[in-house]
Amino acid sequence: MHAIRVASAALLGVGALALSAPAAVAVRGDDHYVMSTGYSVVPSTVAAGGQVTLRVDREVTGCRGSVTVSSGVFDTLTIPRGSSSAVTEVDWDAKPGASYRVTFGCGGLSAVKELTIAAGRPDAPTPAPYPQYHGVHAGEGGSIAGFDVRQIGLGAALIAGAVGAAYRFSRRSTGEEGG
Repeated sequence: MHAIRVASAALLGVGALALSAPAAVAVRGDDHYVMSTGYSVVPSTVAAGGQVTLRVDREVTGCRGSVTVSSGVFDTLTIPRGSSSAVTEVDWDAKPGASYRVTFGCGGLSAVKELTIAAGRPDAPTPAPYPQYHGVHAGEGGSIAGFDVRQIGLGAALIAGAVGAAYRFSRRSTGEEGG
């Protein structure tokens, strides 16, 4: 009976640890892609010659440096550190109805979004859908290279507490059965 309790506690702890690990990076060949949450192309469908806003939500992505954005339908550009967006114009020779890959790169990792070219061409450039607000850059907020030491410490303390509680309960039940 004791072995079943210990095995159950160990499996529960390993399962909780495995489920709490982030699944943010998927590897395909030599490319390293992150989940594309936090990156966006607005609008996602635009006529050739129109403008798109390329956005990065730094709180979601954890990207603190500059972001390089590239695609086959516009020139490669950089969203500087401290900014959350940039506007670019889609090439006039983009094929209507085609879908193009837009790659956001930050810190050796990449995220991919799709940009679809609509039929027809605008008479005038499409205005950016959102005003560009750059906000205040007030430091890294106690983080080191995107890692929040406080959260890492809290997670480690919770895991250590769970392992310690499982050990104590398994030792206590052994003591009760023997005495």
